[in-house]
Amino acid sequence: MEDRRIKKQIAFIMEVDKIKQIFRQNYIMDNSRRENDAEHSWHLALMAMILREYAKNDDLDILKVIKMVIIHDLVEIDAGDTFAFDKKKNADKREREEKAAKRIFGLLPKDQGEEMIELWHEFESMKSDEAKFAASLDRLQPLINNYKTEAAGWKNHVITKKDIEKRNRHTSESAPELWKYIEKIIEEMIEKGYII
Repeated sequence: MEDRRIKKQIAFIMEVDKIKQIFRQNYIMDNSRRENDAEHSWHLALMAMILREYAKNDDLDILKVIKMVIIHDLVEIDAGDTFAFDKKKNADKREREEKAAKRIFGLLPKDQGEEMIELWHEFESMKSDEAKFAASLDRLQPLINNYKTEAAGWKNHVITKKDIEKRNRHTSESAPELWKYIEKIIEEMIEKGYII
């Protein structure tokens, strides 16, 4: 094994440990603290395995989905977490994250770095069936967390039914059954007074 290659791989592994320090707006389900990006990514990978049967495409490459959800937020090590409903911070999000992706994935040997960049771009573009399903999970997970915590992560931001539907609507194409479930959760959250 080439010593230089393993050194690059280990350097990347050490660098991405920082994802554990990136805290999101969402709270963990016991409502004791905010969730970090590593926990979020792990949760998405598990959701991909468990909820795979609801993907519209029967030939979905679930390993690719898992890879996408594990790496999709690594860019936040440099770019920071941008709250999904923050219009101001979302204005330059793409630029910040592109720069971060180049640096972080550039730590890896060229072949692996290129694979990571391609997976990240695919996830961000939401064009492939795998990316659409991964993005659906990425939006479902915070919804479930906020349902369980009485919208603890959303209360200070006055998130509405319209906001949530807009962010999740593509799920109706990639996983119609999950979309029906999302609609039920949204209605319950309104009935319970968690959102307006």
